[in-house]
Amino acid sequence: MWSAVKIFFARYIFTRENGLAILLCLMLILIIILTSDASPQWIYQGF
Repeated sequence: MWSAVKIFFARYIFTRENGLAILLCLMLILIIILTSDASPQWIYQGF
């Protein structure tokens, strides 16, 4: 049974398109985390 589940996940969830989408999301999250120290400069700019 577990082999059928593994095949299901491998074919339908971890496709190349979904892998690229996950990679893009992780890169965006990493960029946001690395540049978050500069965020107060533009958040409070209008006050």
